[in-house]
Amino acid sequence: MPPALTHPLVPRRTAIQAGAVGLLGLGLGDLTQLRAAGSGRHPARSVIYIFLSGGLSQHESFDPKPDAPGAIRGEFASIPTRTPGVRICEHLPHLAARSDRWAVVRSLTHKSNDHSLGHHIMLTGRSDAPPGFSPAAPRPSDHPCLAAIAGALTAPRNNLPPAVVLPDKIVHNSGRVVPGQFAGVMGRQRDPWFIEASPFEPRAYGAYPGYEFDHQGRTYTPTRKVFLAPDLSLPAGVDPTRFNGRMAVLSGIDAKRKALDTAACTGAFDRARRDAVSLLTDARVRRAFDLSQVAPKDLDRYGRNAFGWSLLMAARLTEAGVNLVQVNLGNNETWDTHGNMFPNLKDKLLPPTDRAVTALLDDLGDRGLLDSTLIVMAGEFGRTPRLSTLSQFYKGPGRDHWGAAQSVFLAGGGVRGGRVVGSTDKNGAYPSTDPQSPENFAATIYSALGIPPTGAWQDAEGRPHHVYLGEPMPVM
Repeated sequence: MPPALTHPLVPRRTAIQAGAVGLLGLGLGDLTQLRAAGSGRHPARSVIYIFLSGGLSQHESFDPKPDAPGAIRGEFASIPTRTPGVRICEHLPHLAARSDRWAVVRSLTHKSNDHSLGHHIMLTGRSDAPPGFSPAAPRPSDHPCLAAIAGALTAPRNNLPPAVVLPDKIVHNSGRVVPGQFAGVMGRQRDPWFIEASPFEPRAYGAYPGYEFDHQGRTYTPTRKVFLAPDLSLPAGVDPTRFNGRMAVLSGIDAKRKALDTAACTGAFDRARRDAVSLLTDARVRRAFDLSQVAPKDLDRYGRNAFGWSLLMAARLTEAGVNLVQVNLGNNETWDTHGNMFPNLKDKLLPPTDRAVTALLDDLGDRGLLDSTLIVMAGEFGRTPRLSTLSQFYKGPGRDHWGAAQSVFLAGGGVRGGRVVGSTDKNGAYPSTDPQSPENFAATIYSALGIPPTGAWQDAEGRPHHVYLGEPMPVM
């Protein structure tokens, strides 16, 4: 992987600090990702951002067009929800039964039909392409992602990173890392913490093992069976007595360091060391990562697959104190349904999504966390109103990229359930009423996190930038 995509580099004057980290049995890469930069000014609120890489079709989810011609309507029927007059796709029955708990914005719009720029737009909440934007790779001049800004402007809780992305980075099947996921002009030290629990598999999509598939129906041998959760145990042979001894030695090094390097910016290191110790010693924190200890009924509730595991881990991290958890629900542009759309959605994508998102709503509700946790679900764009068939790749029809309209799902965090914001025209192509922008989308997340309207983030040069570039969407 290119150097620009590795973990942040450490200045020369922190070399002795890196040596101190070794005493804990941690690698430098582990430590530098445990950043907890926050002011402590904001209330304890959380956001779970479910990102559907590839682009969920609005017609086959939350904005069906049952009265449109077949080439626009598609093969699926719509079903009534618990909310009178609101219908959604027939393959989301569990969410339909809980529509009093969620809202949908049917009119989010932007101008890009490109995967890379679409990702950048919806992961940063910025409609404009940054100077020098490259669809081929992230660049230091990119806008910062929502998770990076949340990590910088919300207070860490329980010594956990304020913002986490799981279960993997978004990587194209060619190996190209998709831009928009990182801190960009904020500097690499502000990149969110990635929990890379899902191994990269260029030929496979969906919720492995039970719902894994290939878009083109090619033959391959599935290899992924479980999540590779991070190992947070103490290093072999380090019992509590030895661990405490290491901490004593580390305290001595700290005294020397403070005497020799009083001018250095060591606060971040102190916080990171504290977080590393917490991750190693706090049973509650370790439990949030360890799905092997989850009750079988909870695994069944979410679904024993990558989608279920991802949202279950998100719920536990939220409960443990992470402020923003971004869940990439489907690797490798899984939701890019150009062809074979209807069997893949019906059999592989919508069932595990319906189950896992419903379980997340119920679980957070049961734990008393739903009112303080905003759940948002979106992709980089919607899909074209008219079906098409790329017969050289697919046996069945699908829809192309479409930035002009997509549906956004929202629940919890003060969202008024049963609410529909905006509408699209009779073909689901363009907003007809109340259009919403990516900036409105981002403002909704920042507001839910308790970031004030006057909030500002700093780039790597220390220059301030407004957080809010739009008003929150009217879902509260």
